[in-house]
Amino acid sequence: MKRLAIFDLDGTLLNTIADLANATNHALAEFGYPTHTTDEYRYFVGNGIDKLFERALPEGEKTQENILKIRNCFIPYYNIHNADQSCPYPGIEELLSTLQTKGMKLAVASNKYQEATTKLIRQYFPNIHFTAIFGQCKGIPTKPDPQVIEEIIRMAEVKKEDTIYTGDSCVDMQTGKNACVTTVGVSWGFRPRTELEAYHPDLIADSCEDILRFLGI
Repeated sequence: MKRLAIFDLDGTLLNTIADLANATNHALAEFGYPTHTTDEYRYFVGNGIDKLFERALPEGEKTQENILKIRNCFIPYYNIHNADQSCPYPGIEELLSTLQTKGMKLAVASNKYQEATTKLIRQYFPNIHFTAIFGQCKGIPTKPDPQVIEEIIRMAEVKKEDTIYTGDSCVDMQTGKNACVTTVGVSWGFRPRTELEAYHPDLIADSCEDILRFLGI
């Protein structure tokens, strides 16, 4: 049986897309830039907030200066509004609780900035003990670089072959493959199933029960 389960956050544990879209649109509108639909944001997120803002800005405006000013407007707004509409996906709380009861170590590896990652995990899963909660932070490259997965494995004192990584996007599939761990894609997240299939993960789960069955639980 696997001993460590690492999860992506946005699109995997929590449906956060509406709050991410609203906060980014708020920042864009503050500077007179056009806004986007919530569905469009499904393809903007996944590589950290600077890349989110770069994708959301119009052509010809994707400068580091503009990314920084959108970031400075987005963060204080999102810190207040990041749980307005966000919620766990069906079965996630039960999945985490079951894995914890079975003795598995749990962790989060997200490209969301650290402050929001920690807040949302603590708010929505107060009864779950996580060995590590890693968001985007200085000194560790963003996914799909495998360093964050390798750091969590070191902290948990387990082997790669005893680790499973679960996410909802091509970034996550690449991360798991780059880290040489068992990789699971979830079809309920922000990206289509076909995107996951292109990377041939060990499993594509349509429900939390699929993950438990895969783990023999």
